[in-house]
Amino acid sequence: MRPGVRLGIDVGRARVGVAVCDRDGLLATPVVSHPRGKDDEGAFRALIEEYAPVEIIVGLPLSLAGTDTPSTADAREFARWLTTLGGPPVRLVDERMSTVSAQRGLHQAGRSTRTSRAVIDQAAAVIILQNALDFERSAGRPAGAAVAPDEGL
Repeated sequence: MRPGVRLGIDVGRARVGVAVCDRDGLLATPVVSHPRGKDDEGAFRALIEEYAPVEIIVGLPLSLAGTDTPSTADAREFARWLTTLGGPPVRLVDERMSTVSAQRGLHQAGRSTRTSRAVIDQAAAVIILQNALDFERSAGRPAGAAVAPDEGL
């Protein structure tokens, strides 16, 4: 397992959930749900500066069959945009069912979806990051695929 803090990102149309892990890559914890389009650049530059991650993990929302969904292109575009901020490398990882799992966990804790929307985004980011950490620990290699900056952005 490579040492270093990582950020986990759940890209949504209204909000972006963010999680962080410890330096040893053992445990992901929620950080914030950022309202999409509200000074995204300033907010994400601040997160990169504050946490100094070695990597950013962005969830890629694929269908259960593994094909693209309407949100897949948005997540890819957001991941490419993150590479333009001058921060650490960005990786896309399969996030199938992360939001559903987050909603289920919050429901089991007695929270409704309506009152927990921002928390769901953070919880989904935690699941995405924790799954990537667990994969790397077991497989001995990083999860997902590296994102190359897009010249056209």
